[in-house]
This record gives sequence, structure tokens and C-alpha cells, in this order.
Amino acid sequence: MGMTMTQKILAAHAGLERVVAGQLIEADLDLVLGNDITSPVAIREMEKMKVDGVFHKDKIALVPDHFVPNKDIKSAEHCKCVREFALRNEITNYFEVGEMGIEHALLPEKGLTVAGDVIIGADSHTCTYGALGAFSTGVGSTDMAAGMATGKAWFKVPAAIKFNLVGKPSSWVSGKDVILHIIGMIGVDGALYRSMEFVGEGIKHLTMDDRFTIANMAIEAGGKNGIFPVDDLAIAYMKEHSKRNFTVYEADEDAEYEEEYTIDLSTLRPTIAFPHLPENTKTIDEVTEDIKVDQVVIGSCTNGRLDDLRCAAKVLKGRHVKKGLRCIIIPATQAIYLQAMEEGLIKIFIEAGAVVSTPTCGPCLGGYMGILAEKERCVSTTNRNFVGRMGHITSEIYLASPAVAAASAVAGVISWPERL
Repeated sequence: MGMTMTQKILAAHAGLERVVAGQLIEADLDLVLGNDITSPVAIREMEKMKVDGVFHKDKIALVPDHFVPNKDIKSAEHCKCVREFALRNEITNYFEVGEMGIEHALLPEKGLTVAGDVIIGADSHTCTYGALGAFSTGVGSTDMAAGMATGKAWFKVPAAIKFNLVGKPSSWVSGKDVILHIIGMIGVDGALYRSMEFVGEGIKHLTMDDRFTIANMAIEAGGKNGIFPVDDLAIAYMKEHSKRNFTVYEADEDAEYEEEYTIDLSTLRPTIAFPHLPENTKTIDEVTEDIKVDQVVIGSCTNGRLDDLRCAAKVLKGRHVKKGLRCIIIPATQAIYLQAMEEGLIKIFIEAGAVVSTPTCGPCLGGYMGILAEKERCVSTTNRNFVGRMGHITSEIYLASPAVAAASAVAGVISWPERL
């Protein structure tokens, strides 16, 4: 049998002609990522290892993005630890406040992730970079420490699931709806430790931002990684953002997949994940009663990119956030923030009664900038809606696209643009 995209990338980085699902390998790493929560743990583990510096100062990225600008003394101490480590080891890709962004939007924008890479990050949504045809996956802080020290990591080669995407999405249907539909279909453990490989002619109708969103949430189906073929759009993105060489891998025609699904994008409807799991999905047509909303968050590593902000602005322009409702909008990087300003999107948001934040992951993990009180409801473009994820354990999170989130901010109940 042949190999999948993921298996070919791992084989090349392990110096092997061939690998099979379940095989244990040691692979060379192109990038090791950490943030302000996970890096301090890894740094302390490295100190225990008594290694002399990092394996390559250009192949480590440290992005403080969860509690920055620092919300309290503890977060300030974490960032200080990361800052001092970065300076001590002359880490090239350390991004301080003012130049940082949400890590999974920032790294592709900076050209640090390209097709054919093997990337680990001490953050579960590191699988985002599969949108560019890279193998990228989240690891624990101990594995991050070993990666920073040696430039290598152990992997069990994953089996794969093929998702054949056909058709063209209708208006107001985005990558977020695609991945929520898939998670609702297979469940939060439906792809457990397997590679989610997306193929098909429907991909040409998905923007790069759509693809980043889909790959980002592969972990919410239990996937080891999500990965897309490298087409002209992906190549154009990499050439615009990166000076690095990249390698295009294609699955063999006889590659083995444990399961295969065909999804007609033209049939999909705006989809919402109800509390308290991403698999608990309903289409907008199935929301038949008014579900009052207290807060809307548009941002995160999943949906804080320019396409997302443009979509939200299209809905909010000339309208106003419902009285008594909080709408928080967070551009994912400084460059996205600046472009949104130049396009007049920030003005639209502020005139609509929303608040616009500097890049941060804050509300997504219940850190800050949007904590929920008892029994409050939030429509969020983030990636998880577990019990207590954004605040009080009785609060509720409804995961949705920027279009649904923005429309819900106006209506005060879960809605979408065509209902306004």
C-alpha cells in the first residue's frame, strides 16, 4: 500500500523510505512552538536536562499570546520567564507585545510554516498549519523541551481518514461551518490519533482562511493533525509570506484510509455547536426558539483572520449591537489589526457598539477579556465550548462562524444575517 500525505512527510523527516500506521519513529523538526502558558514549563524541564542551549535559534518560536498584555502578576512572571529565555538563547522568532499575535495566525503570516514541514507546538491547535500542507501537531511541554534541546521528536505514525469535499458553499457558509459539520458528524473522538486529510474539487472554493480554520479544529475531532493538498492558492500564500523553500507531498493513489467521507459543501448550512461539546451541532434551521445571548466573541486562532473580520463588518455595518449585550472583537495579529483599520472595519465595529481588543487568546480559555458570569450565554467563534471554558461553570458557549456571531450580536438571540 502507498502512503498518505502525512505519512510521506514523516517518513522524509525520519530518514526512511516508507512508514506505516502505528510505527514509532524519531523525526527531525522544522519548528518548535511555545506560548506564555506552556513555555515556562518547557523551560524548567530544559533546565533539568542541563543542555547547553537550544538546537537551533531560528527554528523555535515563542509567542506570548494567552494572557498578554499581562493581566496579573502571575502572567507577568510567565512572560518574564519566556522573555529571559529567548534573550539568553538569542531566539530569532520571539514576539514581544506590539509585534505578537495569536500564535496560529502569526506563524503562517510571518512565513515560519510551509508545506512539507514537521512542526510541534505546546498548544493543541498547532494542527492549524496543515492548511499549508505541513504536518503539525500539538504536544505537551515536556516534548516541547526535548524538541527545543534536540530538534527531534518521537511520533507514532497516524492512520488516516479521507474527507472528500465537493461542491461550492453558499453565501454565509464558511470553513467554520464545514469543520463544525464534520465534528458533529463523526464526534469529538471520531478521528482519535488519526490524520484528517482533506481532498476534492470543493477545496478550490475555500479561502486560505477557511482552510486554516478547518485544520485548526481537527483536534476537536480528536485528530492528530489535519492537512490539505498544496494547490496554487497555498503556493501563492507561501510565496507572499515566506522566503523559505517548501516541499509538496501528495498522497499515493493507493494510500490506505481507515474511513472515507464525501461532503457536499453546497448542502451545508450555517452550523452552531451547542453546549457543552463541539460535536453537539445544529444548523441555523434547527434553531427554532429564541436563545438569548449575553456576549459575542469574534476572534481567536480559529476565526480572528481578515476574512473573519470582513464578514463580521459586512453584517454589522449600519447596524448596532443589541442593548445589554457585549460584543468583543479581537484581530488575530497586529498586521490583521492594521489592515482592518485601513479598510475601515474597526470604525464599523466601534460604531456598531462593539469593543476591539489588541491580539490575545484571553476569552477563548476563560483567561480574561470576556469572562462569563453565572448562567450567561456567549456565541463565540472560538474552538471549544466545554463546561466552564469561558468562565462560570453554569455559563454556556455556542460555537459559530463570524457571520452567525455578528448577526447574533445584533439580534440578541442566536441568528444569522438573512434573519436580520
